[in-house]
Amino acid sequence: MESLYLLIPLSVLLVFLIGLIFWWTIRNGQFDDLEGPGWRVLQDDDKPGEPQDDEQKTPD
Repeated sequence: MESLYLLIPLSVLLVFLIGLIFWWTIRNGQFDDLEGPGWRVLQDDDKPGEPQDDEQKTPD
Protein backbone atom coordinates (compact mmCIF):
# COMPACT_ATOMS: atom_id res chain seq x y z
CA MET A 1 0.00 0.00 0.00
CA GLU A 2 2.88 2.36 0.71
CA SER A 3 4.18 1.85 -2.81
CA LEU A 4 1.01 3.49 -4.18
CA TYR A 5 2.03 6.74 -2.49
CA LEU A 6 5.08 6.71 -4.73
CA LEU A 7 3.69 5.13 -7.90
CA ILE A 8 0.60 7.32 -8.34
CA PRO A 9 2.49 10.66 -8.31
CA LEU A 10 5.18 9.20 -10.57
CA SER A 11 2.59 7.99 -13.08
CA VAL A 12 0.83 11.38 -13.06
CA LEU A 13 4.19 13.08 -13.61
CA LEU A 14 5.01 10.68 -16.45
CA VAL A 15 1.66 11.29 -18.17
CA PHE A 16 2.18 15.05 -17.84
CA LEU A 17 5.69 14.76 -19.29
CA ILE A 18 4.50 12.65 -22.25
CA GLY A 19 1.68 15.14 -22.92
CA LEU A 20 4.14 18.04 -22.80
CA ILE A 21 6.50 16.34 -25.26
CA PHE A 22 3.59 15.51 -27.59
CA TRP A 23 2.33 19.10 -27.46
CA TRP A 24 5.85 20.38 -28.22
CA THR A 25 6.18 18.12 -31.27
CA ILE A 26 2.84 19.28 -32.66
CA ARG A 27 3.72 22.95 -32.14
CA ASN A 28 7.07 22.51 -33.92
CA GLY A 29 5.53 20.86 -36.98
CA GLN A 30 6.85 17.33 -36.56
CA PHE A 31 3.60 15.83 -37.89
CA ASP A 32 2.90 18.32 -40.69
CA ASP A 33 3.98 16.17 -43.65
CA LEU A 34 3.98 12.45 -42.98
CA GLU A 35 3.90 11.26 -46.61
CA GLY A 36 6.34 13.69 -48.24
CA PRO A 37 9.62 12.00 -47.27
CA GLY A 38 8.35 8.66 -48.53
CA TRP A 39 7.45 10.12 -51.92
CA ARG A 40 10.78 11.95 -52.20
CA VAL A 41 12.59 8.62 -51.89
CA LEU A 42 10.66 7.27 -54.86
CA GLN A 43 11.31 10.24 -57.14
CA ASP A 44 14.08 9.69 -59.64
CA ASP A 45 16.42 12.67 -59.99
CA ASP A 46 18.66 11.09 -62.63
CA LYS A 47 18.56 12.39 -66.18
CA PRO A 48 18.02 9.74 -68.87
CA GLY A 49 21.06 8.86 -70.96
CA GLU A 50 23.68 9.81 -68.38
CA PRO A 51 25.78 6.95 -66.98
CA GLN A 52 25.73 6.44 -63.23
CA ASP A 53 28.90 6.70 -61.15
CA ASP A 54 29.03 2.95 -60.61
CA GLU A 55 28.47 2.20 -64.31
CA GLN A 56 31.87 2.68 -65.95
CA LYS A 57 31.99 2.97 -69.71
CA THR A 58 34.09 0.18 -71.12
CA PRO A 59 35.73 0.55 -74.52
CA ASP A 60 34.38 -1.86 -77.15
